[in-house]
Amino acid sequence: MIKARTPGQYPAWLGARARIRLRELLTFPLLASLIVVIGAVAPEVGPQWLSPALVNGPLLVGGAVLRRRPMLWLIAVAVAAVAYDGYQLGWREVRPDLPLLLVTAVAATAFAARREQLGVPGMRGEGMLLELRERLSRQGSLPSLPRGWHAEFALETAGHAGFSGDFLVSSSPEAGRLELALVDVSGKGFDAGTRSLMLSGALGGLLGAVPPHEFLPAANAYLLRQEWGDGFATAVHIAIDLQTGDYFVESAGHPPAAHYISGTGRWVVSQAAGMPLGMFDNPEWTAGRGRLRSGDLFLMYTDGVVEIPGRDVEHGVDRLLGAANALVLRGFAGGAERLINAVGTDTKDDRAVVTVWRR
Repeated sequence: MIKARTPGQYPAWLGARARIRLRELLTFPLLASLIVVIGAVAPEVGPQWLSPALVNGPLLVGGAVLRRRPMLWLIAVAVAAVAYDGYQLGWREVRPDLPLLLVTAVAATAFAARREQLGVPGMRGEGMLLELRERLSRQGSLPSLPRGWHAEFALETAGHAGFSGDFLVSSSPEAGRLELALVDVSGKGFDAGTRSLMLSGALGGLLGAVPPHEFLPAANAYLLRQEWGDGFATAVHIAIDLQTGDYFVESAGHPPAAHYISGTGRWVVSQAAGMPLGMFDNPEWTAGRGRLRSGDLFLMYTDGVVEIPGRDVEHGVDRLLGAANALVLRGFAGGAERLINAVGTDTKDDRAVVTVWRR
Protein backbone atom coordinates (compact mmCIF):
# COMPACT_ATOMS: atom_id res chain seq x y z
CA MET A 1 0.00 0.00 0.00
CA ILE A 2 1.40 3.40 -1.01
CA LYS A 3 0.79 6.25 1.41
CA ALA A 4 -0.07 9.66 0.05
CA ARG A 5 2.64 12.29 0.53
CA THR A 6 1.54 15.60 1.97
CA PRO A 7 2.79 18.79 0.34
CA GLY A 8 6.28 19.72 1.56
CA GLN A 9 7.00 16.21 2.82
CA TYR A 10 10.24 14.64 1.63
CA PRO A 11 10.28 11.25 -0.12
CA ALA A 12 10.48 8.24 2.20
CA TRP A 13 13.64 6.98 0.49
CA LEU A 14 15.50 10.14 1.46
CA GLY A 15 17.46 9.55 4.69
CA ALA A 16 17.34 11.87 7.71
CA ARG A 17 20.82 13.27 7.10
CA ALA A 18 20.03 13.83 3.41
CA ARG A 19 16.82 15.65 4.32
CA ILE A 20 18.76 18.00 6.59
CA ARG A 21 21.29 18.72 3.84
CA LEU A 22 18.51 19.30 1.31
CA ARG A 23 16.78 21.70 3.68
CA GLU A 24 20.03 23.62 4.08
CA LEU A 25 20.62 23.73 0.31
CA LEU A 26 17.21 25.36 -0.06
CA THR A 27 17.37 27.65 2.99
CA PHE A 28 20.95 28.96 2.98
CA PRO A 29 20.85 30.59 -0.49
CA LEU A 30 17.52 32.24 0.36
CA LEU A 31 18.78 33.74 3.63
CA ALA A 32 22.12 34.75 2.15
CA SER A 33 20.38 36.44 -0.80
CA LEU A 34 18.10 38.33 1.59
CA ILE A 35 21.11 39.61 3.54
CA VAL A 36 22.84 40.68 0.32
CA VAL A 37 19.73 42.55 -0.80
CA ILE A 38 19.51 44.38 2.54
CA GLY A 39 23.18 45.32 2.39
CA ALA A 40 22.95 46.51 -1.20
CA VAL A 41 19.71 48.47 -0.94
CA ALA A 42 20.30 50.16 2.43
CA PRO A 43 22.88 52.67 1.08
CA GLU A 44 20.60 53.49 -1.87
CA VAL A 45 17.43 54.30 0.08
CA GLY A 46 19.09 55.45 3.29
CA PRO A 47 19.21 53.88 6.77
CA GLN A 48 16.07 55.74 7.83
CA TRP A 49 14.12 53.60 5.33
CA LEU A 50 16.08 50.34 5.40
CA SER A 51 18.38 49.79 8.36
CA PRO A 52 21.41 47.49 8.03
CA ALA A 53 20.30 46.01 11.38
CA LEU A 54 17.65 44.04 9.47
CA VAL A 55 20.31 41.42 8.67
CA ASN A 56 19.72 40.13 12.22
CA GLY A 57 16.39 38.67 11.08
CA PRO A 58 17.86 36.18 8.60
CA LEU A 59 20.55 35.30 11.14
CA LEU A 60 17.90 34.33 13.70
CA VAL A 61 16.08 32.23 11.13
CA GLY A 62 19.38 30.57 10.19
CA GLY A 63 20.06 29.69 13.80
CA ALA A 64 16.74 27.82 13.87
CA VAL A 65 17.19 25.77 10.70
CA LEU A 66 20.91 25.58 9.79
CA ARG A 67 23.77 23.57 11.22
CA ARG A 68 26.80 25.25 12.71
CA ARG A 69 29.03 25.39 9.61
CA PRO A 70 26.41 26.87 7.24
CA MET A 71 25.50 29.25 10.05
CA LEU A 72 29.09 30.52 10.20
CA TRP A 73 29.03 31.13 6.45
CA LEU A 74 25.77 33.06 6.83
CA ILE A 75 27.36 35.20 9.53
CA ALA A 76 30.27 35.91 7.18
CA VAL A 77 27.79 37.12 4.56
CA ALA A 78 26.11 39.36 7.13
CA VAL A 79 29.44 40.84 8.26
CA ALA A 80 30.36 41.55 4.64
CA ALA A 81 26.99 43.25 4.05
CA VAL A 82 27.33 45.43 7.14
CA ALA A 83 30.92 46.27 6.20
CA TYR A 84 29.72 47.37 2.76
CA ASP A 85 27.05 49.56 4.34
CA GLY A 86 29.63 51.07 6.66
CA TYR A 87 31.84 51.89 3.70
CA GLN A 88 28.98 53.46 1.75
CA LEU A 89 27.13 55.22 4.57
CA GLY A 90 29.98 55.84 6.97
CA TRP A 91 30.81 53.81 10.06
CA ARG A 92 29.02 56.29 12.27
CA GLU A 93 25.71 55.14 10.75
CA VAL A 94 26.24 51.39 11.31
CA ARG A 95 28.23 51.51 14.56
CA PRO A 96 25.11 51.36 16.81
CA ASP A 97 24.04 48.15 15.00
CA LEU A 98 27.30 46.26 15.61
CA PRO A 99 26.63 45.15 19.25
CA LEU A 100 23.24 43.72 18.27
CA LEU A 101 24.81 41.96 15.29
CA LEU A 102 27.44 40.40 17.55
CA VAL A 103 24.86 39.18 20.08
CA THR A 104 22.63 37.76 17.36
CA ALA A 105 25.53 35.96 15.67
CA VAL A 106 26.71 34.36 18.92
CA ALA A 107 23.19 33.29 19.96
CA ALA A 108 22.31 31.88 16.53
CA THR A 109 25.59 29.95 16.33
CA ALA A 110 25.12 28.49 19.82
CA PHE A 111 21.56 27.49 18.97
CA ALA A 112 22.65 25.85 15.72
CA ALA A 113 25.50 23.99 17.46
CA ARG A 114 23.17 22.74 20.18
CA ARG A 115 20.63 21.41 17.68
CA GLU A 116 23.41 19.76 15.68
CA GLN A 117 24.63 18.04 18.83
CA LEU A 118 21.12 16.81 19.66
CA GLY A 119 20.53 15.71 16.07
CA VAL A 120 17.13 17.43 15.99
CA PRO A 121 16.49 19.48 12.84
CA GLY A 122 14.75 22.83 12.84
CA MET A 123 12.43 23.73 15.71
CA ARG A 124 11.40 20.15 16.43
CA GLY A 125 13.45 20.08 19.65
CA GLU A 126 10.88 22.10 21.61
CA GLY A 127 8.09 19.93 20.25
CA MET A 128 9.99 16.82 21.29
CA LEU A 129 10.35 18.10 24.86
CA LEU A 130 6.64 18.86 25.03
CA GLU A 131 5.80 15.40 23.74
CA LEU A 132 8.11 13.78 26.30
CA ARG A 133 6.53 15.78 29.10
CA GLU A 134 3.02 14.83 27.98
CA ARG A 135 4.03 11.19 27.72
CA LEU A 136 5.39 11.23 31.28
CA SER A 137 2.15 12.81 32.44
CA ARG A 138 0.05 10.16 30.67
CA GLN A 139 2.08 7.37 32.22
CA GLY A 140 1.13 8.72 35.65
CA SER A 141 -2.60 8.51 35.01
CA LEU A 142 -4.51 6.05 37.16
CA PRO A 143 -6.61 3.27 35.61
CA SER A 144 -10.33 2.84 36.08
CA LEU A 145 -11.02 0.80 39.22
CA PRO A 146 -13.86 -1.57 40.11
CA ARG A 147 -16.88 -0.33 41.97
CA GLY A 148 -16.04 0.67 45.53
CA TRP A 149 -12.35 1.39 44.85
CA HIS A 150 -10.90 4.86 44.33
CA ALA A 151 -7.42 6.30 43.84
CA GLU A 152 -5.96 9.78 43.29
CA PHE A 153 -2.56 11.15 42.35
CA ALA A 154 -1.44 14.76 42.85
CA LEU A 155 1.90 16.21 41.77
CA GLU A 156 3.50 19.60 42.31
CA THR A 157 6.87 20.21 40.62
CA ALA A 158 9.72 22.18 42.16
CA GLY A 159 9.35 25.81 41.20
CA HIS A 160 6.39 24.85 38.98
CA ALA A 161 8.86 23.46 36.41
CA GLY A 162 7.69 21.48 33.41
CA PHE A 163 9.55 18.32 34.43
CA SER A 164 9.54 16.42 37.69
CA GLY A 165 11.67 13.80 39.40
CA ASP A 166 8.55 12.33 41.04
CA PHE A 167 6.28 10.07 39.02
CA LEU A 168 3.71 7.31 39.38
CA VAL A 169 3.31 4.12 37.37
CA SER A 170 0.35 1.75 37.64
CA SER A 171 -0.79 -1.56 36.26
CA SER A 172 -4.12 -2.50 34.75
CA PRO A 173 -6.47 -4.01 37.36
CA GLU A 174 -7.96 -6.48 34.86
CA ALA A 175 -6.45 -9.45 36.71
CA GLY A 176 -8.09 -8.36 39.96
CA ARG A 177 -4.88 -6.81 41.31
CA LEU A 178 -3.83 -3.18 41.31
CA GLU A 179 -0.14 -2.30 41.50
CA LEU A 180 1.17 1.21 42.04
CA ALA A 181 4.74 2.46 42.31
CA LEU A 182 5.49 6.03 43.44
CA VAL A 183 9.06 6.89 42.49
CA ASP A 184 11.37 9.79 43.32
CA VAL A 185 14.41 10.17 41.05
CA SER A 186 17.48 12.01 42.33
CA GLY A 187 17.92 15.52 40.95
CA LYS A 188 15.46 18.22 39.96
CA GLY A 189 14.16 19.94 36.87
CA PHE A 190 15.02 18.82 33.36
CA ASP A 191 17.77 16.35 34.39
CA ALA A 192 15.39 14.56 36.75
CA GLY A 193 12.64 14.72 34.14
CA THR A 194 14.66 12.87 31.50
CA ARG A 195 15.58 10.18 34.03
CA SER A 196 11.95 9.94 35.10
CA LEU A 197 10.80 9.41 31.53
CA MET A 198 13.30 6.62 30.92
CA LEU A 199 12.65 4.93 34.26
CA SER A 200 8.86 5.26 34.16
CA GLY A 201 8.67 3.32 30.91
CA ALA A 202 10.80 0.50 32.32
CA LEU A 203 8.97 0.29 35.66
CA GLY A 204 5.60 0.52 33.95
CA GLY A 205 6.55 -2.55 31.93
CA LEU A 206 7.59 -4.43 35.05
CA LEU A 207 4.37 -3.79 36.98
CA GLY A 208 2.11 -6.77 36.53
CA ALA A 209 4.71 -8.59 34.42
CA VAL A 210 6.66 -9.89 37.43
CA PRO A 211 5.35 -11.08 40.81
CA PRO A 212 5.05 -8.24 43.34
CA HIS A 213 7.97 -9.46 45.46
CA GLU A 214 10.24 -9.38 42.38
CA PHE A 215 9.44 -5.83 41.34
CA LEU A 216 12.07 -3.97 43.38
CA PRO A 217 14.91 -6.41 42.54
CA ALA A 218 14.11 -6.07 38.82
CA ALA A 219 13.91 -2.27 39.08
CA ASN A 220 17.21 -2.15 40.96
CA ALA A 221 18.92 -4.30 38.32
CA TYR A 222 17.64 -1.98 35.59
CA LEU A 223 19.00 1.14 37.32
CA LEU A 224 22.39 -0.47 37.86
CA ARG A 225 22.63 -1.17 34.13
CA GLN A 226 22.05 2.52 33.36
CA GLU A 227 25.28 3.49 35.18
CA TRP A 228 23.96 6.84 36.35
CA GLY A 229 26.97 7.37 38.62
CA ASP A 230 25.65 9.26 41.64
CA GLY A 231 22.06 8.94 40.42
CA PHE A 232 19.55 6.78 42.26
CA ALA A 233 15.82 6.51 42.92
CA THR A 234 13.56 5.81 45.87
CA ALA A 235 10.23 4.04 45.47
CA VAL A 236 7.25 2.70 47.35
CA HIS A 237 5.37 -0.14 45.68
CA ILE A 238 2.00 -1.61 46.63
CA ALA A 239 0.04 -4.52 45.18
CA ILE A 240 -3.64 -4.69 46.22
CA ASP A 241 -6.02 -7.61 45.76
CA LEU A 242 -9.19 -5.82 44.67
CA GLN A 243 -11.37 -8.73 45.80
CA THR A 244 -10.19 -9.11 49.39
CA GLY A 245 -8.39 -5.81 49.99
CA ASP A 246 -5.19 -7.61 51.01
CA TYR A 247 -2.08 -5.66 50.06
CA PHE A 248 1.66 -6.16 49.84
CA VAL A 249 3.82 -3.04 50.22
CA GLU A 250 7.57 -2.50 50.01
CA SER A 251 9.78 0.56 50.14
CA ALA A 252 13.20 1.32 48.68
CA GLY A 253 14.59 4.27 50.64
CA HIS A 254 11.22 6.00 50.47
CA PRO A 255 9.29 7.77 53.27
CA PRO A 256 6.96 5.28 54.99
CA ALA A 257 3.47 4.75 53.63
CA ALA A 258 0.52 4.97 56.02
CA HIS A 259 -2.76 3.08 56.42
CA TYR A 260 -5.83 4.67 58.00
CA ILE A 261 -7.97 2.01 59.70
CA SER A 262 -11.53 3.23 59.90
CA GLY A 263 -12.50 0.60 62.48
CA THR A 264 -10.10 2.05 65.08
CA GLY A 265 -9.70 5.59 63.75
CA ARG A 266 -5.89 5.25 63.86
CA TRP A 267 -3.05 5.61 61.38
CA VAL A 268 -0.60 2.74 61.06
CA VAL A 269 2.78 3.69 59.57
CA SER A 270 4.16 0.93 57.36
CA GLN A 271 7.35 -0.79 58.50
CA ALA A 272 8.38 -1.59 54.92
CA ALA A 273 11.92 -0.31 54.40
CA GLY A 274 15.12 -0.89 52.45
CA MET A 275 17.90 0.70 50.41
CA PRO A 276 17.26 3.02 47.43
CA LEU A 277 17.35 1.67 43.90
CA GLY A 278 20.49 1.78 41.80
CA MET A 279 23.08 1.86 44.59
CA PHE A 280 23.87 -1.75 45.54
CA ASP A 281 23.91 -5.08 43.75
CA ASN A 282 21.92 -7.13 46.25
CA PRO A 283 20.05 -4.85 48.64
CA GLU A 284 17.44 -6.18 51.03
CA TRP A 285 13.95 -4.85 51.56
CA THR A 286 11.50 -5.48 54.36
CA ALA A 287 7.95 -5.81 53.05
CA GLY A 288 4.70 -5.09 54.85
CA ARG A 289 1.22 -6.58 54.55
CA GLY A 290 -2.26 -5.54 55.51
CA ARG A 291 -5.87 -5.33 54.39
CA LEU A 292 -7.85 -2.35 53.16
CA ARG A 293 -11.40 -2.60 54.42
CA SER A 294 -14.39 -0.41 53.70
CA GLY A 295 -13.64 3.13 54.86
CA ASP A 296 -9.86 2.59 54.96
CA LEU A 297 -7.33 4.81 53.22
CA PHE A 298 -3.79 4.04 52.05
CA LEU A 299 -1.42 6.99 51.70
CA MET A 300 1.86 7.24 49.79
CA TYR A 301 3.97 10.37 49.26
CA THR A 302 7.45 11.60 48.36
CA ASP A 303 10.01 13.24 50.63
CA GLY A 304 9.21 16.75 49.39
CA VAL A 305 5.90 16.51 51.26
CA VAL A 306 7.36 15.68 54.68
CA GLU A 307 10.91 17.06 54.69
CA ILE A 308 11.21 20.28 56.71
CA PRO A 309 14.60 22.05 56.96
CA GLY A 310 16.09 21.56 60.41
CA ARG A 311 13.47 19.01 61.51
CA ASP A 312 13.35 15.21 61.53
CA VAL A 313 11.37 13.41 58.85
CA GLU A 314 9.20 11.89 61.61
CA HIS A 315 7.98 15.38 62.44
CA GLY A 316 6.95 15.89 58.83
CA VAL A 317 5.16 12.53 58.76
CA ASP A 318 3.22 13.40 61.92
CA ARG A 319 2.29 16.75 60.38
CA LEU A 320 1.09 15.02 57.21
CA LEU A 321 -1.02 12.50 59.10
CA GLY A 322 -2.48 15.28 61.21
CA ALA A 323 -3.62 17.04 58.04
CA ALA A 324 -4.88 13.72 56.66
CA ASN A 325 -7.23 13.35 59.63
CA ALA A 326 -9.30 16.14 58.10
CA LEU A 327 -9.96 13.87 55.12
CA VAL A 328 -11.86 11.50 57.38
CA LEU A 329 -14.41 14.24 58.11
CA ARG A 330 -14.53 15.91 54.68
CA GLY A 331 -14.20 12.77 52.57
CA PHE A 332 -11.26 11.24 50.76
CA ALA A 333 -12.19 12.60 47.30
CA GLY A 334 -9.78 15.38 46.33
CA GLY A 335 -7.66 14.59 49.35
CA ALA A 336 -4.36 14.09 47.51
CA GLU A 337 -4.30 17.64 46.20
CA ARG A 338 -5.52 19.06 49.52
CA LEU A 339 -2.69 17.34 51.36
CA ILE A 340 -0.05 18.78 49.03
CA ASN A 341 -1.48 22.26 49.50
CA ALA A 342 -1.70 21.82 53.27
CA VAL A 343 1.75 20.48 54.12
CA GLY A 344 3.86 20.52 50.94
CA THR A 345 5.44 23.92 51.55
CA ASP A 346 8.94 23.19 50.20
CA THR A 347 8.78 24.70 46.71
CA LYS A 348 12.40 23.68 46.06
CA ASP A 349 11.51 19.99 45.80
CA ASP A 350 8.99 17.97 43.84
CA ARG A 351 5.99 16.78 45.83
CA ALA A 352 3.63 13.92 45.09
CA VAL A 353 0.80 12.24 47.00
CA VAL A 354 -1.16 9.06 46.18
CA THR A 355 -4.33 7.99 47.99
CA VAL A 356 -6.20 4.68 47.62
CA TRP A 357 -9.40 3.98 49.52
CA ARG A 358 -12.51 1.82 49.69
CA ARG A 359 -16.03 3.03 50.28
